[in-house]
Amino acid sequence: MNLDSLLLSRRDLDFLLHDWLDVTALTRRPRYADHDRDTFDAVLDLSAAIATRHFAPHNKKSDAEEPHFDGERVHVIPEVKEALRVFAEAGLIGSAMDYDIGGQQLPAVVAGACTAWFQAANIGTAAYPFLTIGNANLLQAHGSKEQIDTYARPMVEGRFFGTMCLSEPQAGSSLADLTTRAVPQDDGTYRITGTKMWISGGDHDLSENIVHLVLARIPGGPAGVRGISLFIVPKFLVEPDGTLGEHNDVVLAGLNHKMGYRGTTNTLLNFGEGRHTPCGAPGAVGYLVGEAHQGLAYMFHMMNEARIGVGQGAMALGYTGYLHALDYARTRPQGRPLTGKDANAPQVPIIDHADVRRMLLAQKSYVEGALALILYCSRLLDEERTAEREPERARALLLLDVLTPIAKSWPSQWCLAANDLAIQVHGGYGYTREYNVEQFYRDNRLNPLHEGTHGIQGLDLLGRKVVMNGGAGLRVLLETLTATAARATAAGGEAAALAARLEHAVARVERTTARLWSTGDPATALANASVYLEAVGHVVLAWIWLEQFLALGDDTDDFHEGKRQAARYFFRVELPRTGPQFDLLDSLDRTTADCRPEWF
Repeated sequence: MNLDSLLLSRRDLDFLLHDWLDVTALTRRPRYADHDRDTFDAVLDLSAAIATRHFAPHNKKSDAEEPHFDGERVHVIPEVKEALRVFAEAGLIGSAMDYDIGGQQLPAVVAGACTAWFQAANIGTAAYPFLTIGNANLLQAHGSKEQIDTYARPMVEGRFFGTMCLSEPQAGSSLADLTTRAVPQDDGTYRITGTKMWISGGDHDLSENIVHLVLARIPGGPAGVRGISLFIVPKFLVEPDGTLGEHNDVVLAGLNHKMGYRGTTNTLLNFGEGRHTPCGAPGAVGYLVGEAHQGLAYMFHMMNEARIGVGQGAMALGYTGYLHALDYARTRPQGRPLTGKDANAPQVPIIDHADVRRMLLAQKSYVEGALALILYCSRLLDEERTAEREPERARALLLLDVLTPIAKSWPSQWCLAANDLAIQVHGGYGYTREYNVEQFYRDNRLNPLHEGTHGIQGLDLLGRKVVMNGGAGLRVLLETLTATAARATAAGGEAAALAARLEHAVARVERTTARLWSTGDPATALANASVYLEAVGHVVLAWIWLEQFLALGDDTDDFHEGKRQAARYFFRVELPRTGPQFDLLDSLDRTTADCRPEWF
């Protein structure tokens, strides 16, 4: 099914899930024992069908007719609500969640593959349920039983949707500067006052209720991030019997109008401005999640999930853009072979031109590599949850921590580049709204900013992840890459030649990381953290391509040969980009650090 889809390649998904990651082996573990290959295929088929029939058809319409606010309520085109109804009724919101909350207990890696269909079909509509999934997962991990029953269960059913409310207009990504207040009340609730900005899904008419997870400060708590707590603040209060009560004091101040993702409402919300008086008093009623002053640690549960989700969304947009460009290149006749002498000969499809194949091969290497990386990260989540031995679970969690900034930022950078190339393949048609690829680019341009910018991910990788626990994060990453290179060396032939290149790059990662921190000066070490992220990211993707190369075995059909050629392209064209980047990092260059603001 879906072999000819312009959303994703089911053949590629099957190869990655089964030939490479062997997801069926997970069914030997108690959590997944009710499933088998047929279960996984069925849910993938269902996801592809719903995405194709209910999400993709209104993608351009929801972009052109974006949500609007009439001063009282937000209006979203009706196709969005219908698509989300079908999604929820199929049980897909709880696909990876526990049985006892109404979930299906699918492996995270299979659920992630299902998610990709919807992100490729319509990233704007897909954002609503996937924010909700992250919200419900956080509450399952850190909320009380009452909170799970009151808020998470209705989200799994698709009756409530969820958000995450972090940023404020004056603080942006600097969460230490949050000013939203949460004042404790005699009944154990809190009254929330403040303003939150850039809240995706913050208001709409798509669900009965919206469950906001809000970061705020309890007066008297520690300064900075250590004084942040997390609160449930529903749009409508929920009565003990589960029915909706009063409108909480949460008010939409306005919608942000974005270049892409236009189908997802993006909001400025005021909490506690007094428009509504729940329980007879102003101030939004909030409920503390877990312990006071631990809110940022709890929120990172959702943020880390969202970061990988952003990388997956970037991959999906790049992937569908690549398939659209490939389809166009195969069907668009233009020009003749360079060696052709007959001006009257018929034109050839543009895929016959080497430079077009160069652009397609670059896209293929980016998007198929990114898909493999994202699925690998989801497989690590399954290992962290269900591996038989504690050391295996701990190792999976550590490796996932290190890979998260790369899984977020690498697809956001290079699958956006794939969208850029998809426009180029289309020529002048590519930047017209009549063709889909210009929207894919606009939608994807938001992902280098979503859930922590490219620069923040670089600081996270170099400043935290590779040095944490005495460098344990870096060691587990390098050991993983080196183990693959050793297998490839043992395989011999072309695999061994690729392994030698990877081993050289891995050695440079190790030396450069040590060099950057050798001075003991964080300002110098972190001045080029984004360059470090890009270089290490490319080394990681080379490893991902070597893993795929090994999984291809001896098959020589077009699919397998195409994979081999994409791996060759990445090693020959992309991996060498890292040499000058490592040289710059090794030089401890301070050009940007020493540049004064007044010089601009």
